[in-house]
Amino acid sequence: MTAVIQTGEQIITASELITLLTNYQMLPRLVSEYIIDEAIATIECTPEEIATASQQFALAHQLTTETEKTAWLDRHQLNLEQFTAIATRNLKINKFKQATWGNLVNPYFYKHKEQFDRVVYSIIWVEDMDLAQEIYFRIKENEQSFAELARQYSLGAEAQLGGLLGPVELRTLPQPLSQAFSANKAEGYTLPMRLGKWMTVVRLEKYLDARLDEPTRQRILNELYKNWLQQQLQNRGYQIEQVEKHWENAALS
Repeated sequence: MTAVIQTGEQIITASELITLLTNYQMLPRLVSEYIIDEAIATIECTPEEIATASQQFALAHQLTTETEKTAWLDRHQLNLEQFTAIATRNLKINKFKQATWGNLVNPYFYKHKEQFDRVVYSIIWVEDMDLAQEIYFRIKENEQSFAELARQYSLGAEAQLGGLLGPVELRTLPQPLSQAFSANKAEGYTLPMRLGKWMTVVRLEKYLDARLDEPTRQRILNELYKNWLQQQLQNRGYQIEQVEKHWENAALS
């Protein structure tokens, strides 16, 4: 028996470790992290960047003294080299993102800009199309306000807010709704619409055009990175049998 982890009287062997990783659904995460480490292996950081990242990591974990840092390392069974690797890992990942997809952010944004546009809108949910039509015409004829009708008839939780929702990104909305708002961006645009089994009356309160600011740029980088990682995991896959054989061979050598 080759002991891998001992906690109290319990010894977890290599073969048991694989089973535990599988049972706790941690194996995909382990493989993902390994793929990431392969990708960032050649990414370099300057001494200044390493010092700053290490300091920020220490502060984030409230390691303000050498005694606290030493105790943390002992508790996690790490040495200083491993500490530095952990502290700079996110920095290397961000550098990898920028180096790999930085020049793709602008074309990606303008190609998918409407997905990042946001809207503020009001909605009334009912179960009957005739009622939805009646509500729609009351609004068009200014017989009652949208908020008043929402509080009176809407079956959604937003009724308490007069039906008002947002700002939300278009891509988070049901496709018929996002398409309707994209096609007509005029404030006050109102229409009845079927969404699944529900009948709705919706009104566009405000259309907010997305801009390629720094938060949006980072979101796109993260999205491209996430898609890449998922594709890598799908393409490579992993087989538990092969992993177990690797451990067994290592134990015998």
